[in-house]
Amino acid sequence: MPFQPKRILVCGDFMLDVYTLGSVERISPEAPVPVLRVSSENRRPGGAGNAVLNLLSLGMEVRALGRVGNDEAGHQFLEGMAAENVETQGIFQDPATQTPQKNRMIASGQQIVRIDHETFTPLSKELEEKVVKALPSLLKDVDAVAISDYAKGFLTPSLLREIIRLAREKKIPLIVDPKGRDFTRYRGATLLKPNLHEAIAAAGLGMEASLHDVAQEILREVAAEYLMITRSSEGISLFDHSCNESHFPAQVHEVKDVTGAGDTVLAVITAALANNLPLEEAAHLANRAAALVIEHIGCARVTLTDLSPSSSPT
Repeated sequence: MPFQPKRILVCGDFMLDVYTLGSVERISPEAPVPVLRVSSENRRPGGAGNAVLNLLSLGMEVRALGRVGNDEAGHQFLEGMAAENVETQGIFQDPATQTPQKNRMIASGQQIVRIDHETFTPLSKELEEKVVKALPSLLKDVDAVAISDYAKGFLTPSLLREIIRLAREKKIPLIVDPKGRDFTRYRGATLLKPNLHEAIAAAGLGMEASLHDVAQEILREVAAEYLMITRSSEGISLFDHSCNESHFPAQVHEVKDVTGAGDTVLAVITAALANNLPLEEAAHLANRAAALVIEHIGCARVTLTDLSPSSSPT
C-alpha cells in the first residue's frame, strides 16, 4: 500500500456515537413496540470523528478542529480522542452548545431505532474569532485538510472561507464532504465529495438533469479542482475542473449498514491526496473502502491491510 504517514487536519462537526446492543424476544404489553434487552453498550467518536478514526487506521497522524459541549457526551468524546492519540488542541468546549449524541439500538445485527440528542447552535462570534486565531498553528506542517460538514452550526460560511483561504495559501489540498444545497460555501476547495442526492439538490437542475450537467453546474459555482460524486450501488463518478469524467463501479457484495460510509470515503481520499496519489487510484481505493464498511453494522474502520490488493470484500 503506497500510503506513508501524513499529518491531516480534520475540521467539522463532532458528535458521540452510542451503540446499544441486545436482543428482542417480545413485544411490550404497554404499546406495540419491541422490547430490547440490552447486553452491551459502547461509545465512540462520531460525525467528523469517524473520519478521524478511519484516517488513524490508515496510518495518518490526525489533528482535529471542531467543538463539543461542556457536557458528559463532550467529555466522553474528548476521552475517546485522547485514547487514540489525536491532537485535540483545536477542539473547543462550548458551554452554549450540546454535544450531538446518536444512540443506535441494535438487535440481532439490525438497527431497530436511532435516538438523537442534539440542538442546532450557531457558532458564536466570540468563539469563531478564537477558532480563526488558532488556524495558522493548526495548519502548521499539515499535508491535507478534510472537512466533514454535518450542518450542526460549527462550520460557518466565514470560518469555511478562512480555512479554505489559508489552505490554498499554503498549497495544502482540501477535501470537503458537504452538506446542504449551497455548495458555494466551499468555493475554492481542492475536491468536493457529495453523494448523488446532495449533488442533484445543490445543482438545482431537477431530477431529469444528466449527471454531467449536474457536475458542470456545481463546478461552475464552486470552482473546485475536482468533483467526486458517490452514487451508492453505482459507484463513484469523478469530474475535473473542465468536467472531464471518469466512472468507477461499486464493489459491493452485501449492504448491511451505510452508517459512516461517507466519512470513510473522505478519509481514504484525503490520505491518498496527502500522499500525492493520482485521483483515479484514490477513487479505486475509496470504492473498496466503501464496500467494506457497508458490510458491517455501525461505523467501521478500514485499515491498510483491508485496502491491499490481496484482500477482498466478503
